[in-house]
Amino acid sequence: MLSRTATFFSLSRVIAHRTQARPFAPPASLPYRRTPPPTRSAFACLHRDMPSAVAANGGLPAALQGLQPEGLWRHFGELSKIPRPSKHEERVLEWLKRFATDRGLDWKQDKVGNIVIYRPGSGGGEKAPPVIIQGHVDMVCEKNADVSHDFMSDPIRLVRDGDWITADGTTLGSDNGIGVCAALALLDLPQSELLPPLECLFTIDEETGLTGAFQLDGTMLHGRTLLNLDTEDWGDVFIGCAGSGDSILLLKPELEPVPAGFVGVEVEVKGLLGGHSGININEDRGNAVAMAAAVAEASLAHVPAARLVTMQGGDKRNAIPRECSALLVVPADQLHMLKGAIGHRFAAFEQEFGKKEPGLSITATPAATIPATCLTAAGGQQLLDLLLTLPHGVIKNSHAVPGLVETSSNLASIEPQEVASGKAAFAVQCSTRSSLMPALEQVRSSITRIGRLCGAEVEQDVAYPGWAPNPSSAIVKMTAEAIGRVTGKAPEVKAIHAGLECGIIGEKLPGLECVSYGPTITGAHSPDERVLIPTVPPFWQATVEILRQLARRT
Repeated sequence: MLSRTATFFSLSRVIAHRTQARPFAPPASLPYRRTPPPTRSAFACLHRDMPSAVAANGGLPAALQGLQPEGLWRHFGELSKIPRPSKHEERVLEWLKRFATDRGLDWKQDKVGNIVIYRPGSGGGEKAPPVIIQGHVDMVCEKNADVSHDFMSDPIRLVRDGDWITADGTTLGSDNGIGVCAALALLDLPQSELLPPLECLFTIDEETGLTGAFQLDGTMLHGRTLLNLDTEDWGDVFIGCAGSGDSILLLKPELEPVPAGFVGVEVEVKGLLGGHSGININEDRGNAVAMAAAVAEASLAHVPAARLVTMQGGDKRNAIPRECSALLVVPADQLHMLKGAIGHRFAAFEQEFGKKEPGLSITATPAATIPATCLTAAGGQQLLDLLLTLPHGVIKNSHAVPGLVETSSNLASIEPQEVASGKAAFAVQCSTRSSLMPALEQVRSSITRIGRLCGAEVEQDVAYPGWAPNPSSAIVKMTAEAIGRVTGKAPEVKAIHAGLECGIIGEKLPGLECVSYGPTITGAHSPDERVLIPTVPPFWQATVEILRQLARRT
């Protein structure tokens, strides 16, 4: 009898010791070992910001000591202490109101929670038109499976790794915390600084549907120029973005009792890069939900008596899923056949993804308990058909903008639901993006048809439109010139295959001119999220320079 706690086989990849893709059948004693991200310094532990490791410099976290601009990083250190998952921004909103009140600045809050803090013009810019500085206060909350962290109560543990700031096994919140803290640092500038009147807009719930922007009370804002500080490629200027819409598919397959003599096996796919479902979708990264479904299908094909019990993986609509598990029940005397099936599937993944997914791991572990019921053969196939037919990845590239993904879809998650009598229930979530609304709705229509063919109920939200580029606007030219002066080279002006709030806000403020830019952030929406320290000072310098120019307008 197998141990109930031991992993009886583990398939993983260590690129440094591999010369070619090949079937991999390690001995049963080989432990699972996650390959660290290749950019992580071996000396990162020397900079870990433990709870007691704070400087005497106003409590600045150790990981942030000496960084410039000091005001921006000081605010980011404070912000990182405040839990702020999407739809749970109450504490950070109270913090912002105290920030304004302590400085004698006026503020307003609309009924959904969005806050505007007002700073009068200064240094000769008192009569200039107001300028909106915009960022969102919520963050994606993702952590590695082996990390203990409660995003509702625990602070983010900051780590300095060479030229990068990252977090200890969790998302960092630099998306969009750096933009938010840049706005706060602007509000803190001395009155001698040449600035126009500022309307710093802090929106809620951007990451789970941009609901703050959708429900924004536009009467709080008077400016018609907006700087959005929520993009992640320093040196580029963004003037357009994709629209998006979500689909939820609810499938209720039939159950049956688990036969006698069966054992439970939990199969886990993990160690994938994941990432932002818009920005990283063109990088052909692995999708853990699709991979786990493929492993389960191969297992059922090799062991016809086996049955699927449940699946669970992914939990963010806008993140490519990094981990997914499938629980199977198998005749005890056929376990060796299951191992062979999973080994073949792993070899196929290894050949398909090459060096793209260096941390890919598939493990199979005896279940702690044997479940009483499982999906019928037809029910299990019904679920796998759904998962393996739904689209994931780039669907079409733009003909008009070279290098821009026009349409994509993300198979984001599968989650077991409450079980009804005689049936299981699974919710599958897909997030679709496109810069063209007809193309967006066409893919969503295809998802609906796939769901119906597989017997699922389908619900879809109201899709939001993208932000149409206006390359001839004055703020685009001014921003490009300012960044060019700071960096010494002309920036690339382009659109992005991700959701930004500019287009939605623009619908509420007729005549609004928008532009978006920011420091370099990689791995957004995953525990690999990190901000490149040397890009933050020029980002700040360019922002101040843009505002000085705007302050001279009357």
